[in-house]
Amino acid sequence: MRSTETPVTVLTTAEFHSSVLALAPRVAVFDCDGTLWSGDAGSSFMRWTIDRRILSPAAIAALDIRYQGYLAGQVSELDICGEMVQIYAGIPESEIRAAAAEFFAVRIASNIFPEMLTLVRELQSRGTEIWAVSSTCDWVIEEGVRRFNIPANRVLAAQVAIDDGIVTDRLIDVPTDEGKVAALARVGITAPDCVFGNSVHDAAMLSIANGSRNASGSPNGAFPVNPSPALLARAAAESWPVFYPASVRPPQPPSCS
Repeated sequence: MRSTETPVTVLTTAEFHSSVLALAPRVAVFDCDGTLWSGDAGSSFMRWTIDRRILSPAAIAALDIRYQGYLAGQVSELDICGEMVQIYAGIPESEIRAAAAEFFAVRIASNIFPEMLTLVRELQSRGTEIWAVSSTCDWVIEEGVRRFNIPANRVLAAQVAIDDGIVTDRLIDVPTDEGKVAALARVGITAPDCVFGNSVHDAAMLSIANGSRNASGSPNGAFPVNPSPALLARAAAESWPVFYPASVRPPQPPSCS
């Protein structure tokens, strides 16, 4: 194991995989953007559809104002994630799903972390029930996790109602922060054996992992992956070990001999 400047344990790939598999999890829950693959597929898909003029100029202008407000801290994560799905109201869902499939294949598929793909497949071979939870729209997430053999009925993502094949602006769910825990509870999952996430918006979900407890009482089934600075600080406080896939691993300071 290697340590960083913060008091947190950083796992190698072998240590990470063995720590997860040692739990023999029955249920494992994964965030998606930044956890199963690098990058923010939600905002990237928004830009993709803007570039392809799937959205009207008026919708683009309105959403840009809101997104700039989000970047400035004036619009909440919950609100912007919901609005980034609602913006497609009035468009046939088939058109959005086709765009999501093309987008993921061209822009995100190459960013899938091979270490995470290997882990998910190994868990599946052992009978673990895998769930994906994300605040990105369900069209993109369902397309992405298809590469992991995770079916659409085990995806909990930002979603709006569809009427006669047309996207509406009626929100069904936007799983973020405590909303991820609530979304899992609605499908009967209140204590998954292990949970994986990359941002502070996954912290509530990580906290319900039901793996064996460490000396501080925190769950050993919580695994921050490619953690943001805020989640890294939380990991240090909770004694959660963290894992960085090779493609996003921070440079290590030279060792002294």
